[in-house]
Amino acid sequence: MGENLVPFWEKSYQEYDAITFSNKPNSTITEFEHLINNPSKVLDVGCGEGQNAIYLAKQGHHVDAFDLSEHGIAKLKHICELSNAQVNAFVADLTTYQFVHRYDMITCFGTLHFVAKNEWKRFINNAKEYTNIGGIHIIQIFTDTVPASEDIAPFAIGLAKDEEIKELYADWEILQFKSYVFEDEHPNVPKHLHASNKIVARKII
Repeated sequence: MGENLVPFWEKSYQEYDAITFSNKPNSTITEFEHLINNPSKVLDVGCGEGQNAIYLAKQGHHVDAFDLSEHGIAKLKHICELSNAQVNAFVADLTTYQFVHRYDMITCFGTLHFVAKNEWKRFINNAKEYTNIGGIHIIQIFTDTVPASEDIAPFAIGLAKDEEIKELYADWEILQFKSYVFEDEHPNVPKHLHASNKIVARKII
């Protein structure tokens, strides 16, 4: 990967009047958040601008959120200041992240495929260990069912095989699994397709 390659989101993270992905929480979070107590301890992995972290914090949860992007975390903190949301946001790399706390919910959307497959599998196994009994994971990862779009191809080094993520949760209760292809677009990026798997799973033992 060339040193001069910079993903599109790094530019839009620096534009505080732009929305890179969404300013609303992922619909799967709102669908399943009733399964955790309020307040609960939540970790948002690869949080970006923080639409999910901020939403969960406003619901009364104690939210830790990290991202590799310094610009993303700076923008998240800026949005928190404007909205009076309390999020413990920090810069971290999921390939070296060391868990300190146990969580009731761990979320990760559109992030894992940007690290090598052995790295995201190791991270998920660690995350499972640091999840409380009854805790929920909501994980979304791109797959190789369709080729990576031009905007992310240089960075998407860990695309999953379809349904591969399910194998890591064979010992949990799978509440929902979806395999789908969707059309997407971002600021200054043409419409394109992504193949995705999304899983919601609960730790039962």
